Amino acid sequence: MNPVNYLYLAALLFTIGATGVLIRRNAIVVFMCVELMLNACNLAFVAFSRMHGNLDGQIIAFFTMVVAAAEVVVGLAIIVSVFRARHSASVDDASLMKL
Repeated sequence: MNPVNYLYLAALLFTIGATGVLIRRNAIVVFMCVELMLNACNLAFVAFSRMHGNLDGQIIAFFTMVVAAAEVVVGLAIIVSVFRARHSASVDDASLMKL
């Protein structure tokens, strides 16, 4: 399979994720769309790595996965705290958390 097809798939996945971030108001859905965008970037990194015949893109994708795992922990903690305070996972309610 041609590596360019993987880049088209990565662009499609990134577009779907960006659309979800811009349109949706539920924090969990927005969070999943951000993860979809990160996975699209990882796919592009690995495709470029394969096209050029080195492992740099795969190493960057590995570190991106590590950062995404840390983001999951922090992001879910914030979502849970907003849900406990407001009984809603809406992004609009997060602005009401100011002191």
